[in-house]
Amino acid sequence: MSKAHFGLIGLGVMGENLVLNAERNGFSSVVYNRTYSKTEEFLAGQGAGKNIQGATDLQDFVSKLQHPRRILMMVKAGAPVDAVIQQISPYLEQGDLLIDGGNSEYHDTERRVAELESKSFGFIGMGVSGGAKGALEGPSMMPGGTKASYDAIESLVTKMAAQVEDGPCVTYIGPGGSGHFVKTVHNGIEYGIEQILAEGYDLMKRVGGMNGSQMADVFAHWNSTEELASYLVEITEVCLRTKDPDDGADLVERIQDKAGQKGTGLWTVVSALKMGASVPTIYAALNGRVMSSMKDQRVKAEEVLRGPAPTPFDMGSPDDGMAPLMDAMVLACVASYAQGMELMRIASAEHDYNLNMPSIAQIWKGGCIIRARLLKRIQDAFNADPQLPNLLIDPWFADQVNRRLPGLAKVVAGAAQAGIPVPCLSSTLDYINSYRTGRLPQNLVQAMRDCFGSHTYERTDKPGAFHTEWLD
Repeated sequence: MSKAHFGLIGLGVMGENLVLNAERNGFSSVVYNRTYSKTEEFLAGQGAGKNIQGATDLQDFVSKLQHPRRILMMVKAGAPVDAVIQQISPYLEQGDLLIDGGNSEYHDTERRVAELESKSFGFIGMGVSGGAKGALEGPSMMPGGTKASYDAIESLVTKMAAQVEDGPCVTYIGPGGSGHFVKTVHNGIEYGIEQILAEGYDLMKRVGGMNGSQMADVFAHWNSTEELASYLVEITEVCLRTKDPDDGADLVERIQDKAGQKGTGLWTVVSALKMGASVPTIYAALNGRVMSSMKDQRVKAEEVLRGPAPTPFDMGSPDDGMAPLMDAMVLACVASYAQGMELMRIASAEHDYNLNMPSIAQIWKGGCIIRARLLKRIQDAFNADPQLPNLLIDPWFADQVNRRLPGLAKVVAGAAQAGIPVPCLSSTLDYINSYRTGRLPQNLVQAMRDCFGSHTYERTDKPGAFHTEWLD
């Protein structure tokens, strides 16, 4: 068999679907998995009859690839990536290129780019979003590393990526670990939107007394609007309509209220804290997952900590899409995107990534988990002002805030009186109210810091740093 255009290491679901995607787009492939039985199973199953060959070991794998070699690693982040790099490096030659398509921490990618480029190998850290279906049919891909390395894979990834009206959902992100950083922020935004939609569901169920089909109808209405039409709203409707095959009850109500996480949401929040970016909606979503894991404690606390009974308040009617609740959903989703974009803007300056915000919005319009009609508005906002400090002050988004803020406030207030936690919605309200306030009470905080620690302060009426000997 002739030598292959493309190599894949790691035959998990994502890896299998990505290599099938590449083969469908005209790239012959060779695959390797640590356990050869998995390779045999794939070649006899989904890979049967396709221009894909297997390899028994890494030396065999490398020998079956055309020069220069293009190798995608789909293995668990962290030490396994370093192990594969160490094991395969002796068989690589100048100009060969490794691509890490997992959810690696971007500092690890920075290190790997530097190490491998020093050996004349190329290295790309590439975020891939879209789940198993996206990997097969066309994901959104976020490759970072040297421009020369990206140029070497551009013909491959532009064919494999999801396609939208203005091009493929892949672009060169920037140097070093920028690709994996952008994917991390993508996942942070995803955390936010998932929690926001869950809070809307909880309010409709516990305050509105609605069943799965009734709530699904509301999500279907939301998915018909410019502001909320998105993949996540679409699949929320699907989840709420799905019935338990055992008895026909709403299946979602049989699922334990414990959400997992793989670390990217945490990395988003930690990066934001280190860089001084405000991401309270995303942080609230992360904390929501942490609280959900404390199931045993919550069950016991429910017996001793009393709050108000869930009492009805005006969230709107299903006939009008529950207008106040929709206001809350829209602004919280906008805040999640705004906070992610602001974090990327700050990181771009700090790490010299030179991120192109309109391009990032464009490649998120298809294939990825956070794809939404709203991304066209985000793309337009950053095209109009590439230095836009915050999405909220773009004219279109500012109008959304001004029109919908009363609805968000009504929902948060009603939820508080009903004793129902809405961490993302309440954090969004605080975020917007803080951002639109010209003078915050931190003048008193700074006075206290100077009082106990002589940290000095600035004045509003004259320049300089000042210290006061405060009276006890």
